[in-house]
Amino acid sequence: MILAKNGFMPSGLVKQLKTGEITRFAPSPSGYLHLGHVFSARFAVELAESSGGKARLRIDDIDTTRCRKRYFGAIFEDLDFMGIGFDGEPRYQSQHLNASREALDALKAQGFIYPCYLSRRELAGLLSAPHLPENTDELIDARQKTRREEGGDAPAWRLRMEAVRAQFPHLNATDLLHGDIAIDLTNIGDEVIARRDIGTSYHLSTVLDDADMGISLVSRGADLLPSVPLQRILQELLGLPAPRYVHHQLLTTHDGARLAKRENALSLRQMRENGMRRADIYATMVKCR
Repeated sequence: MILAKNGFMPSGLVKQLKTGEITRFAPSPSGYLHLGHVFSARFAVELAESSGGKARLRIDDIDTTRCRKRYFGAIFEDLDFMGIGFDGEPRYQSQHLNASREALDALKAQGFIYPCYLSRRELAGLLSAPHLPENTDELIDARQKTRREEGGDAPAWRLRMEAVRAQFPHLNATDLLHGDIAIDLTNIGDEVIARRDIGTSYHLSTVLDDADMGISLVSRGADLLPSVPLQRILQELLGLPAPRYVHHQLLTTHDGARLAKRENALSLRQMRENGMRRADIYATMVKCR
């Protein structure tokens, strides 16, 4: 891959940028940042700088089962240590959950979602049987549903894909590195777009926050490329603008494995505690490409 002079973007990417791109880096405080996060943050900043735009920082903190207080401050400390700055104040995803509730109400009214009272364990057992209906609300009878509603059980909310397919026979996305993406709705099932425990999901909060922040170019790792179809569906259903995408390469360990938060040896926190300077960390990151 031939890189531009600024070192992180493929050289042919700059010419595809529009003037004033708004990008974002959106880490989750569920672990310490690692080298892959630094690459992604720098990538988003360089995209914005190269187009005369802005790069925003968002903290994706809706998953209360995984997010921990100690990681919030660590994100800012690590980014500051690496000399990576963003435009404006950081945005916290958890402070905008009202938008998710309003979006769900709109989707309910249009018949694009339905409540699912079945647990993952129940679904796993049922879905192993042959000749099942596509919609999981058909797997529970009215009496069971009423009993769970009256018992205070909160449902997850799923897309009713048969209605979505009728509404959008043709849907696509644009990725500056991967080209135009034709989305095959026949390969998408009734996905959960609001979890029962938090009232939203990564996909729903992401598209709502990106739209509210005015993000024109979603820059993130190639491991998130499979999330594009569902997010494009939600953008269309909710009348949100469709950003363009850049799903960049992933950094890997010496044996080719992708970096993850569980790889503590490659976390920024561990490398800093080992006395590594900013230049040393960037040099290590180059070796992981």
